[in-house]
Amino acid sequence: MRIRIVDAFTDRPFAGNPAGVLLLDAFPDDGRLQDIALEVNHAETAFAHPLPAGGEADWALRWFTPSVEVAMCGHATLATAHVLHTTGAHKGPVRFATRSGVLIATPGEDGAVTLDFPTAPLTAVDVPEGVAEALGAAPLTAFDTGPNIGDLLVEVADERTVHALRPDLKALAAYSERGIIATARAENPALGYDFVSRCFFPNVGIDEDPVTGSAHTALAPYWSERLGRSVLTGLQASPRSGRVRTELRGGRTLLSGRAVTVIEGDLLV
Repeated sequence: MRIRIVDAFTDRPFAGNPAGVLLLDAFPDDGRLQDIALEVNHAETAFAHPLPAGGEADWALRWFTPSVEVAMCGHATLATAHVLHTTGAHKGPVRFATRSGVLIATPGEDGAVTLDFPTAPLTAVDVPEGVAEALGAAPLTAFDTGPNIGDLLVEVADERTVHALRPDLKALAAYSERGIIATARAENPALGYDFVSRCFFPNVGIDEDPVTGSAHTALAPYWSERLGRSVLTGLQASPRSGRVRTELRGGRTLLSGRAVTVIEGDLLV
């Protein structure tokens, strides 16, 4: 198997969110996929194989963290589309058949890839007791993000609070299926972004995800309503950092970013 490591939602290596990408003829058994994802040991490893012509999708796509399969992953989808386009394995928009339905990735002339994902349904909830202590900051609001993502989205006081978070990850695991998205309005939009976020996913084996495309399907509707614009840019303020351009289109959210292949090799076993 040919394996590649791709940094997604960045235009330079060693930034953004790294993902493993393997293009296959067919999926092996689930245990094999999970073993490979554990060996790669990035937030997600994507596995894809081509589908027969004439169907609703071009490639089948699955995503695994080091410990579990997930229902949706933005950065590994972007990474897979980047590999398909840069290797010539697929030309033009690519339709992926996934656990979250058919997802479309469209390459742009500027080298960016735009993902068409379902918008997360946000449901306001009371801030759960103990979240403030586990997160290390008092949430202003809290929202359930629905079944595809399975996170608790919370807004905190300001951008500096987001940067300063040092959560108790073991304690955070009790409050959602996957983890917590913490966000705040950008202090200085002149720097080129409208909101900031950080994502902590202890329940799927990821202490802090560097740049999370799927989280932006919840962040886009949240901030579009508050800022009164459908097109926004989010900065995910992890140590690696990355930017995601979002465009809200009702039930769909477009996520745009670049990717860079940094490692390519063969899986020998």
